[in-house]
Amino acid sequence: MPVYNERATLRQVVARVLAVPLEVELICVDDGSTDGSREILAQLQEEHPQLRTFLQPRNMGKGAALHRGIRAATGDFVIIQDADLEYDPAEYTVLLEPLTQGQADVVYGSRFLSARPHRVLYFWHSVGNWILTMLSNALTNINLSDMETCYKAFRREVIQSIPLEEKRFGFEPEITVKIAKRKLRIFEVGISYWGRTYEEGKKIQWRDGVRALWCLVKYCVTEPAVAHHAAKTPADPEALTPGPSGHLPPAE
Repeated sequence: MPVYNERATLRQVVARVLAVPLEVELICVDDGSTDGSREILAQLQEEHPQLRTFLQPRNMGKGAALHRGIRAATGDFVIIQDADLEYDPAEYTVLLEPLTQGQADVVYGSRFLSARPHRVLYFWHSVGNWILTMLSNALTNINLSDMETCYKAFRREVIQSIPLEEKRFGFEPEITVKIAKRKLRIFEVGISYWGRTYEEGKKIQWRDGVRALWCLVKYCVTEPAVAHHAAKTPADPEALTPGPSGHLPPAE
């Protein structure tokens, strides 16, 4: 969970994540907050042993915060969770199902596949998202409906094996191109979305859309195709046998 000046929602989103009926390791990376978020995280870490906090030395960008959190992850799966409550942690089980069934390496939570509630907001944001997703699909030859979604889930060893470069909001197109180049098994599931306004703290700007376009082209040109060995599926009786800790074993 990358955190930057989210004191208004931080306690609530942490409570929602930890209320999910799963064994959760919550990694929060504060990206140089100046509104008291760091102090709230320190209090929450004392209250919840499953919460781990990392502090960036300054505001380095959402992508940089994600890089640090991903490196520190030790669980079977990694879910990206924003701290602003636009995405509902209660839907983790929906997001994880293709992974726990051994069908997927990566799962995207699509805001456009679901009949679940969606807050109605900015027209031009939806146009920009559609353009970026269509261009991403054309360049990668995959068929996503929502490339820019925050909600992405990965097998941990998969996401930790991919070198990441983008420090800001370019993380979404970068990771999309890189998982496509590796021919990973990608699933989409429908999710709800409670978007917020700029007055409520939304941070993405039009410049980030331009950067996303550049990232799509850049990584499609520069990223080499990488052979990927598929994980075991449930057809293999050993594929999803829990280890001594109760965790699922890493796929081979």
